[in-house]
Amino acid sequence: MVVALALLAALFLAIGIVVRQRATMDVPPEYGVSTVMVTTLLRSRLWWAGTAAAVLGYVFQALALVSGSLLVVQPILVSALLFALPMSARFAHRRVTSGEWAWAVLLTLALAVFVVLAETQPGDYSASVPVTAMVAVVCTAAVTACVIVAVRCAGWRRAVLLAVAVGVLFGVVAVLTKLVMHILSHEGLLDVLITPVPYLLVVLGVVAVVLQQSAFHAGSLQTSVPTMLVLEPVIAVVLGALVLGEHLAVNGVKAVALGVAIAAMTAATIALGREEGALEEELEAEVARRAHAHDPGPEHSTAHDAESPQPRYLGSGPTHRQR
Repeated sequence: MVVALALLAALFLAIGIVVRQRATMDVPPEYGVSTVMVTTLLRSRLWWAGTAAAVLGYVFQALALVSGSLLVVQPILVSALLFALPMSARFAHRRVTSGEWAWAVLLTLALAVFVVLAETQPGDYSASVPVTAMVAVVCTAAVTACVIVAVRCAGWRRAVLLAVAVGVLFGVVAVLTKLVMHILSHEGLLDVLITPVPYLLVVLGVVAVVLQQSAFHAGSLQTSVPTMLVLEPVIAVVLGALVLGEHLAVNGVKAVALGVAIAAMTAATIALGREEGALEEELEAEVARRAHAHDPGPEHSTAHDAESPQPRYLGSGPTHRQR
């Protein structure tokens, strides 16, 4: 049941990623990290549809974490790329190549091996104050540094830096979600409400979503999505061990096989993320060409604007879909 819920979470998270990335097409690149981007997206029905899918994915993730360990649930979420790739290919009007399917099969097999071999031991879920404070300071410093440097960069550099911040934040969000679900299932709703954890969870979740949209907008999904999907489970697993006391109970041959499976999952995630990002770029280029063909605008009749505009690749090129 935990695996099934985690796969459902991955499915709806993939829908959310693909749809919400589409919504960034209407945001000019100079407003990648700004209130203009936020207000533009809030007026977009497409963005709300993608957000609804992402929220549903988070609900399934939370349900999986009721009895499932972070060490199992979070790595399964990288399978979102298995769903995102064919969806992007469909929107880009092309087929998924044999190479892409090969990476998808490798990711599926690696996930299967990981789930079978990962014998997790539950933690005590009573995070100590000193350790929690240290983790909070380190994570806050890392996210703040990434955002400060990102706003001074452009293109793929901004996308990668924001994706790192998003990966860290979503890793922390996963840990807080596990903590909330543990308290809820063992002590009740009232005990959840009197702790600061759910309120911190909401704040971090909102910040993570805003930065995620900025990362989608700043550069191709080839750079942002693999970084997010690889870093999130790494942060969640590390924090699950440090803060909540979760750990794997494997040794010998199983430990080696588990290491190989994790390496294969990482390689397949990066490869599929790049392929999915390439499909997104194709779709963006097609949208830009169609918009220019149907509404070139009076300014393009002058000699100064005689040249055809280049298609908008995320983070590099003309601004947004012309109206």
